[in-house]
Amino acid sequence: MFAQAKSAATTLFNMLIIGSAVVAPLVASPDIAMAQLAQVGQVSKLPLPRFVSLKSDRVNLHEGPSKDHRTLWVYERAGLPVEITAEFEIWRKIRDSEGTEGWVLHSLLSGRRTALVAPWKKEPQLLTASDHTTPLAKLAPGVIGMLKRCDGQWCRIMGAGFDGYIKQENLWGAYPGEKIE
Repeated sequence: MFAQAKSAATTLFNMLIIGSAVVAPLVASPDIAMAQLAQVGQVSKLPLPRFVSLKSDRVNLHEGPSKDHRTLWVYERAGLPVEITAEFEIWRKIRDSEGTEGWVLHSLLSGRRTALVAPWKKEPQLLTASDHTTPLAKLAPGVIGMLKRCDGQWCRIMGAGFDGYIKQENLWGAYPGEKIE
C-alpha cells in the first residue's frame, strides 16, 4: 500500500515538473504564448477563428457535425458573414453576429469576405470617400457589403449601390485591428 502511495506521489511530482516546464515559457514571454496558442483547423490548416460568408441563401445550421443532428436554424441570406470557430471533417462550427452557434457543411461556406454594418447599433453608419471625411451615404444596421480592404481602422466596403469607407469598429466580419488586402 505504501509503495502505491509513493508511486502516485512520484507520478504527481513528475507531472508538476513537466507542467511547469511547459507553462514557464508562456509566462516568460507573452508573444511566444500567443504564437503557441494560435489555432489552425485540423482539416483546412487555416486559422481559427476566421471569418467567411454563406455561399447559399439556404444554409441549415445543425446542432452537431452531421445531418443526423437537429437543425437549429435555417439561414436565408447568401453573403452573410459568419465566423468559423471549429472544424470536424467536412463540417464547420460557425457563429453569427448574434452569437448563435452550430455546424454547417463546409461546401456552403465561401472564403469571400463580407461584413455586416453594425448590427448591434440602431442608427445608420456613415460611409465616406477615401479621405474619410467626405460623406457618401448612411448605411442601415445589418446591411451586407463585400470587404475589399481594411487598414486596421477603416475598411472599404462595396455593395448594391454603394462603395466607400466605414470605420472598422462599425463592422461585424473583420476583427479589431485586422488588415485585409
